[in-house]
Amino acid sequence: MPAASSMKPARKRAPTRRPRHRYKPIKLGKTRRIVQASAAILGVAGVLVLWAVVARRIAPMANTSRDHFDAILVLGHPADDDGNPAPEQLARVTEAVREYDRGVAPRILFTGGAVANQFVEADVMARTAAAQGIPPSAIFVETKSRDTIQNACYSARLMSNHGWRSAEVISSDYHLPRASMIFSHTALEWRMHASPPLQPGDAGSETPFLEVLKTMRYLVYANWAERCEP
Repeated sequence: MPAASSMKPARKRAPTRRPRHRYKPIKLGKTRRIVQASAAILGVAGVLVLWAVVARRIAPMANTSRDHFDAILVLGHPADDDGNPAPEQLARVTEAVREYDRGVAPRILFTGGAVANQFVEADVMARTAAAQGIPPSAIFVETKSRDTIQNACYSARLMSNHGWRSAEVISSDYHLPRASMIFSHTALEWRMHASPPLQPGDAGSETPFLEVLKTMRYLVYANWAERCEP
């Protein structure tokens, strides 16, 4: 057995140090600014949508009390890809023919260019009206317009050239509030008239929200940027 004096004391192990994990501090200031900016954008968008909804609710459907007009003015809608009238387009033409037969006006003016495809909207509608018995002498077309503002502008110019000053404007029900805002900037006397769907329960091609967005764009931008000069 070795002597006690020859025994070496056991070395104490240094305690194991756990690695320190350094986490990046969360920058609350930057996050707060992002949240505030997002909330501000959503707030502005909400105000604009509300503006468009209210404007559509209060939009007048006529600027005259007359019930007979110089022309029935039918706003354009795309034909199908084969050049046949789409259901909504056919509904507008059919209602215009009814109004003509009732003696609302002695002529029908169709407005709309080739927008969604190669077929000119006004020409397709004019052929459809002729097939429904409207005499060629009572059919007029405006074939250059590409949106509702141009529908109103170019048609008003054509009517002025003929000395016509009043129109019953026919379009789908969802379209009329925005159309009335646009026609209020023309020199025409006008009355809006909705074309009922051909089949009960049929909806138009536009969703209500999409038409609200188009109204919002008109109020914020197109009302001044695309205004029609007389």
